[in-house]
Amino acid sequence: MSDPTFKQRARYWFDNTMSKGTKALIGWLTVITLVLTAIGALFLAIVGGGDGFAGTLWTSFTHILDAGTITGDSEVGYPFMVVMFVTTIGGLVILSSLVGVLTTGLDAKLEDLRKGRSFVVEKDHTVILGWSDQVFIIISELVEANESEKRAVIAILADRDKVEMEDEIRSKIGDLKTTHVVCRTGDPADPDDIGIVNPSQAKSVILLTSGEDDPDAQLVRSLLAVTQGGQGALKCHVVGAVSESRNLPAARLAGGRGAHVVDANDLMARLMVQTCRQSGLSVVYTDLLDFGGDEIYMVEEPNLFGRPLSQALHSYRTSSFIGVLTKDGRCIVNPPSNAQLQPGDKLILIAADDSAVRLDGSRPFIDESAIVARAEEKHRPERTLILGWNAKTRMVLEQLDQYVAPGSVTDVVTDHPDAAEAIRKIGPTMRVQGLNFKQDDTTDRVLLESLNPGSYDHIIALCSDDVAPQLADSKTLVTLLHLRDMSQRSNTRFKVVSEMADDRNRTLAQVTQADDFIVSDKLISLLLTQTAENPHLSHVFGNLFSPEGSEIYLKPADHYVRPGVPVNFYTVAESARRRGETAIGYRVVAEAQQAPSYGVHLNPDKSLQFMVQPSDKIIVLAED
Repeated sequence: MSDPTFKQRARYWFDNTMSKGTKALIGWLTVITLVLTAIGALFLAIVGGGDGFAGTLWTSFTHILDAGTITGDSEVGYPFMVVMFVTTIGGLVILSSLVGVLTTGLDAKLEDLRKGRSFVVEKDHTVILGWSDQVFIIISELVEANESEKRAVIAILADRDKVEMEDEIRSKIGDLKTTHVVCRTGDPADPDDIGIVNPSQAKSVILLTSGEDDPDAQLVRSLLAVTQGGQGALKCHVVGAVSESRNLPAARLAGGRGAHVVDANDLMARLMVQTCRQSGLSVVYTDLLDFGGDEIYMVEEPNLFGRPLSQALHSYRTSSFIGVLTKDGRCIVNPPSNAQLQPGDKLILIAADDSAVRLDGSRPFIDESAIVARAEEKHRPERTLILGWNAKTRMVLEQLDQYVAPGSVTDVVTDHPDAAEAIRKIGPTMRVQGLNFKQDDTTDRVLLESLNPGSYDHIIALCSDDVAPQLADSKTLVTLLHLRDMSQRSNTRFKVVSEMADDRNRTLAQVTQADDFIVSDKLISLLLTQTAENPHLSHVFGNLFSPEGSEIYLKPADHYVRPGVPVNFYTVAESARRRGETAIGYRVVAEAQQAPSYGVHLNPDKSLQFMVQPSDKIIVLAED
């Protein structure tokens, strides 16, 4: 084959130049303008027009840029007029081409901006990869958390239109306060697209999964893309949640040491079991998980180094001590009060805000005469009713078996096709509780009345996973409405913990009391947000939600202080310390129907006096 000709080479070079876009087109128009100016000046010099070389150049250039200049050429002469007419026509072509090029380039730039592909030049921002209904909860919580900052930024990367994301955020979150939300369009599992939101300069990355068939696969891909996809050494921490327990090891392996991945199903099962067994516990957990009330902070207090933790317990008037984060990264909740705080250790405290964490130099007053030492009552067998069945039910039964006393019974009622076989396999593994199974429709009012729900200590309503999420939530709502109507008619309170597959249906359930708790993806969103702000909180909540070690309990107040006697919370905390427990609040049963706290007073001012009644509760961290 013969070598390319000069014409082919020139054409190839010209095509490559033109393919560079608007800048190249403007460059060519500039060159053509200069050439046309020079040609016009040359012909002017030939016909004898103009005033020297510089004058002919200027005359030619002004005719190219301003077509109106030609109106004065008739007085100069016919040859001059012909040359300038031709030059002006060339100028009109150049200017019209320039306008077209600029318009096209501007439209292309606006389209690029609409696509959200520009680099996010931010630092210490929060990155959210993916899009789901959880994003609105997370943004709302981050807005609350960032309220004390002058300017905070949230960068979102999702496979959605940038303008649509911004419009949806504005419609569902009215006031962003000091937080600025930046949306970008891209694949949250593509390392190149992730680079747009600048994760290497972020303070945290939150991974969300969409409602696709296998969301955990997307989560693993995103974890690999963030941690090993060429983003450099990430200084921030990455948080996410798997929907199936069997995928947790793979997700943690993909995320590496910098990732904090939680098991959503296991966490929700633990919450259901703990909250259904203790009235008011749901309010405590909601308060700790969101940024609206009290949160958990970790502070280093050099003034307490080398001193027993019992001193830390009484050193904060408006904060509640709950544990220690050791210098080697271990999280100890409800540690022994005689243990000493070592240099490098951090105190784990509950406070309304980090600015409220202040050492109180005054000597706390402890009323020894009000402290009582009453023995714990033995746990009695419990009856639990589970309505519905899904992948979390096995975990719920396993958790219940670790909490309830011997002789307890759990009845499962559902029309799920897989439930009978699963119960047959799970039954022999239960250590202390017995299992009964009845296959029937949980939305049937006659069936519910025959079960006599008032005779059960706890009721758990689960969403079936053998139907669409909306249909499952509809059936759960019907069951809840029947239970509430039966409760009102019989004047009997039912402790019902329910579940919603779609968080948008949570508000339809109309929570009316603290025991009427609804578990949904909102709690997972809150936990992810808390962990994004402080990665060590994943260990704190992991300890609190686990049956091993210390958890949150609401115990009779008359086991700690004398009822009807004015006491302060320093006295209550000291009484709990002597029992190997850590007191963090109390619940007034007389206020149990008053929203939104339902009588729960978490992290009270320890110097203020109050009186407890025998039916009131003390909120403590204890091993049992």
